[in-house]
Amino acid sequence: MRIQDKAWTTFANNRIQKSQSSIAKTLEKLSGGDKIVRAALNASGLSISETMRAQIKGLSQAQHNMQNGLSVLEITDSGLQSVNDALHRGRELAVQAANDTLTNEDRDAAQKELNQLMDSIDDTANYMEFNTQKILGEIRPLYIQVGANSGQSLAIDTVDVSTKALSLINASIQTQTNANDLIEKIDDALNFISKKLTNVGADYNALTLHHENVGRTEENLQKSESLIRDPDMALEMMDFVKQGIQEKGTTLLINQTNSNVKSLLGLFER
Repeated sequence: MRIQDKAWTTFANNRIQKSQSSIAKTLEKLSGGDKIVRAALNASGLSISETMRAQIKGLSQAQHNMQNGLSVLEITDSGLQSVNDALHRGRELAVQAANDTLTNEDRDAAQKELNQLMDSIDDTANYMEFNTQKILGEIRPLYIQVGANSGQSLAIDTVDVSTKALSLINASIQTQTNANDLIEKIDDALNFISKKLTNVGADYNALTLHHENVGRTEENLQKSESLIRDPDMALEMMDFVKQGIQEKGTTLLINQTNSNVKSLLGLFER
């Protein structure tokens, strides 16, 4: 006589082990908030997701880079405006000195103020910096990394507004001739500053547009990456409950089978 319980019990035990394994995987997803807790679960999805994450982090850093670039342009604009104001005042003094009604004392006083204005221009050129780098005292391209990949950069040209660059070294209004010459030189300098202000405004708008585009791209990539990596909490909870019910049902089945076997064996003890 045979008691046919072993095969059924083995089947039930296998069911429990599978349920416990599924429950463990679901708990990993729920606790870690990651649908791909290991590469074996979705190898291709993991590869795509990691590539997206690299791009997302790169785009995030690029936005910080562009914020620094915008700060450089704001400082440049402020410095150019300061030089522009000094030049306008210097031109007023030159026009005043071009009038022959001034006395020598008047010209000396005007020259003193002009010297102070020229010194202020050189101070702006020499001391206006961003992260210890001159932005108004030399001419060179300043490359801003605006993307997550190599070669995605935007060049900002720094400006030299020193009196040497503006051809205003040793500016003098001591004579009428000097004053008239200075008016022409300051007009040239004002035209130069005006063009640089226009360039700064164009660079600022271009960098702002890049910043907005990169922000939108990062947001879209995050959404796409989230679809791959982030679990649907509602579905995972439903699976968790379902797996728990299956495990309890299988456990009850095993217990019932064992109870039946014990009852049957008890018959032989009487």
